[in-house]
Amino acid sequence: MSKPLVHTPEGVRDIYGEEYLRKLLVEEKLHHTLRSFGYQDIQTPTFEFFDVFSREIGTTPSRELYKFFDKEGNTLVLRPDFTPSMARCAAKYFMDEKLPIRFSYLGNTFTNTSSLQGKLKEVTQLGAELIQEPSVQADGEMIAMVVEALKASGLEDFQVSIGEVEYFKGICSQAGLDEETENELRDFISSKNFFGAQELLEQKAIRRDYCEILLKVNDLFGSAEALQQARELVNNERSLQAVERLEELYQVLCEYGVEKYVSFDLGLLSKYRYYTGVIFKAYTYGVGDAVAKGGRYNSLLKYFGKDAPAIGFVIVVDDLLEALSRQKRKPQPAAEGILIIYEEGRFRDALEKAAALRADGVPTELIPASAASRTAQGNAFADRVRIYREKARTHMQKAFYYLPSEGGCAEEILD
Repeated sequence: MSKPLVHTPEGVRDIYGEEYLRKLLVEEKLHHTLRSFGYQDIQTPTFEFFDVFSREIGTTPSRELYKFFDKEGNTLVLRPDFTPSMARCAAKYFMDEKLPIRFSYLGNTFTNTSSLQGKLKEVTQLGAELIQEPSVQADGEMIAMVVEALKASGLEDFQVSIGEVEYFKGICSQAGLDEETENELRDFISSKNFFGAQELLEQKAIRRDYCEILLKVNDLFGSAEALQQARELVNNERSLQAVERLEELYQVLCEYGVEKYVSFDLGLLSKYRYYTGVIFKAYTYGVGDAVAKGGRYNSLLKYFGKDAPAIGFVIVVDDLLEALSRQKRKPQPAAEGILIIYEEGRFRDALEKAAALRADGVPTELIPASAASRTAQGNAFADRVRIYREKARTHMQKAFYYLPSEGGCAEEILD
């Protein structure tokens, strides 16, 4: 007889019990923050047509997508990223809308990364998109919302690093880099690979002065003073406008009172090619990757037939939970349920008691005493009580009631 298949594939995992309750609690806190800013929930399909995430759009590389075919021969993919789906929805349902559109969402994304990277291939993301609003105030709203959401989750020590894609693009354009070289250089700079970037620029015979500027981009990070250094390094209008945008953004963030949580990094870039302006990532202790990331994508909706600016972000819930755990800030779900154990002849009484508790909003679980007797060593009442107590605590229940066959009800409140 073959061994039962109980293991999950590599890169995915089961979540249950108290861990899952903690996850739900954090998701609720994050979601409450987004709702407080006026964002409306939207749900999109778990899989989409391949073209929604195609190379032209600039999302996840094809080799990292989970692809399959339907009966009509269409290529479908499990979503690796929410943003293109949000753009598609905005174009389909809000084509003629002129006012800002605010979406929020929660769901899982799927990326077929290498097993050697040690990353989960299925993660839960919660995010928001602000569409049809090009202002720097919109940029500030999104970053402030990230800060407030992370604080609401229980995180205290974190930093939101802010960059501007146009600063890098302005230098590349001035240096005469073609699109392929620019994309290669972007990958090197985003991964902080100085030597790879230097070698690429030498191979392409880029002018020495432009090489020096491009290689200095990674050094432009820190407080708001880094923006002055960024301004002094360039003389092209595109990059200077990007610095000016960041300076205006900093003033907006000061108005929100979140300036102590932000810093600037002009070398901050993304593997997603659809970002066109401000870009940001939130980092904290205990995890290697950013727990939140986002940016402006003013050209993405054009691929779906709607010309509108937009900005958004996602919080990677799994990474956030890992950070909270390592920082000893795990949320503690409140025990609120009741466990009722009944002996033979007391089922009706137990059912009536359970119905009354459920009507009052108290989660109530029923178990016949015979079930615990099968687990107990011998049939000692004390041993059965120990089993009831352990089960109630495991299920985050605050008390258990015992209904013996001779009548009455024994109650134990758990610590």
